[in-house]
Amino acid sequence: MTTLRRRLAEARTEGRAALIGYLPAGFPDVESSIRVVQAMVEGGCDVIEVGLPYSDPTMDGPTIQRAADAALAAGTTPKDVLTVVRATAATGAAALVMSYWNPIERYGVAAFAADLAEAGGSGVITPDLIPEEAESWIRASDAAGLDRIFLVAPSSTDDRLRLTCEASRGFVYAASLMGVTGTRARVAGTARRLVERAREATRDSGLPVCVGLGISNGAQAAEVAAYADGVIVGAGFCQRVLDAPDLDTACERVRSFAAELAEGVRSAAR
Repeated sequence: MTTLRRRLAEARTEGRAALIGYLPAGFPDVESSIRVVQAMVEGGCDVIEVGLPYSDPTMDGPTIQRAADAALAAGTTPKDVLTVVRATAATGAAALVMSYWNPIERYGVAAFAADLAEAGGSGVITPDLIPEEAESWIRASDAAGLDRIFLVAPSSTDDRLRLTCEASRGFVYAASLMGVTGTRARVAGTARRLVERAREATRDSGLPVCVGLGISNGAQAAEVAAYADGVIVGAGFCQRVLDAPDLDTACERVRSFAAELAEGVRSAAR
């Protein structure tokens, strides 16, 4: 059992959703990103998505693009991402990599899987990879014992949703709206229905369903936690680092934000 599956199971045993936070590795630089991740975990994150910064982030909104651009400007490499994964795993949180497919393919699919597993990573979220085109990744992740998280969206047909859930391991990522990442005043009304449809597709496997895109405060986290297995937050963490005058302040604000979200998911205990 990966650390991811163990942390999700522990949250379920406690009758609550897991809190999953995202931060690009190397933002604002490698060592500073490790400190921010540690603050996220101290605040209550169960799982950390370590972003592999990429120059063509088709799914990312302006906040995460700014964070990724800063990481790229600082010279962050895939090896640096693995350094952040190793530090994340050392906190006890589950460490995932969130990456578009091209950097993994260029690194070498089998080599990336093996190196990630060696660093203590639990798996990878691949937002632009679909199961029909993932044969090499399925082989490599199986060989390395990694979880593979694919995305479903409100536009997914029932057949597409079922295929994606069957190919996923760890959890299935329910993208709550059609659009790019970023905080929003309200959680998309499509989120609950998408989770219900995913639950139907995962009835036999019991695969957790986690929701991301648009969650910006503790009240929204509680709302989503009432029906999902995990609450995913990214832009809100990145924005607090972008707005902070220094690293200490950034970590303080990130820790406080994580605590607010953690309180939210726990207030929705089922």
